[in-house]
Amino acid sequence: MRAAWYDRTGRAREVLALGELPAPAPAAGEVLVRVRAAGVNPADVKRRAGAGGRTMAAPRVVPGDDGAGVVEAVGAGVDPARVGQRVWVHDATVGRPWGTSAALAVVDAAKAIRLPDHVDFTIGACLGVPALTAHRAVFGDGPVAGRAVLVTGGAGAVGGYAIQLARWGGARVVATASTPEKTRAAAAAGAEQVVDYRAEDAAERVLAASGGPVDRVVDVAFGANLPLTARVLATGGTIAAYGSDAVPEPGLPFYPLMRRDARLHLVSVFALPSPARAQAIAALTDLLEDDGLRHPIGARFDLDDIAAAHEAVEDGGVVGRVVVTLPTGP
Repeated sequence: MRAAWYDRTGRAREVLALGELPAPAPAAGEVLVRVRAAGVNPADVKRRAGAGGRTMAAPRVVPGDDGAGVVEAVGAGVDPARVGQRVWVHDATVGRPWGTSAALAVVDAAKAIRLPDHVDFTIGACLGVPALTAHRAVFGDGPVAGRAVLVTGGAGAVGGYAIQLARWGGARVVATASTPEKTRAAAAAGAEQVVDYRAEDAAERVLAASGGPVDRVVDVAFGANLPLTARVLATGGTIAAYGSDAVPEPGLPFYPLMRRDARLHLVSVFALPSPARAQAIAALTDLLEDDGLRHPIGARFDLDDIAAAHEAVEDGGVVGRVVVTLPTGP
């Protein structure tokens, strides 16, 4: 079967290989999915690059946590009726080195979620890590109905879903962005106002846009954004952060946050508790059935262009998801 892989970490064009690999077989509790589309996440490219001291999980790694396709076979203990089911896949490489950048991928049956018939595979490939992360960050500390939510990086994959989910949950939503294109993307996702976080008076603009301090922050860059988020957070508010690349070990403004009885929630989709995962999947399934979410795709690549897809994510210039499409045959 056709697949992409790497045997060492490094630059995309230097380490990513394309060719034929033996097809995997599902073990007990697993399903074999014929992948039709795969999402490319920042985590995928960081692992491939060896960023932040990351090491390889195995001598050979097929990248890709997210994808969508059709169940082709099942392992022992899995309902045979699942064969032929359209699914979206998340966390494919957790605990294994074989991801979705291949014609066939094996995942735990619980990580292959039914994809409604009318939803395209490329949309299914957009969900996974971003949508589950967004749901946890928005709702992990309780309902948001009637509350003010700030989404930093509102044009990103997680940010875009977070805006939509917060609005769906009844919140007032303000977002931050930097460029006009990203501002338009955050507004299209449903942010009521979008603030340029680089502005000297960004905190004042957020407070004015939200009508006062915000109850919850969904934060893409915890350390870098602390000067802003610590100023705009309400008493009893939560910062739910899922990234801190620019300032990975920030100095914490303890007393300003302590005086607000602030809560810090560091969100990892790969450590999501089972009840939270089930809640998120149920909500996303309902929204997919009703076409209640936007899934902007910024760039599409064939599997043969997997290096360019990784570069597009690393460069950060694509607004929207980067998706790789796979051949329908072996």
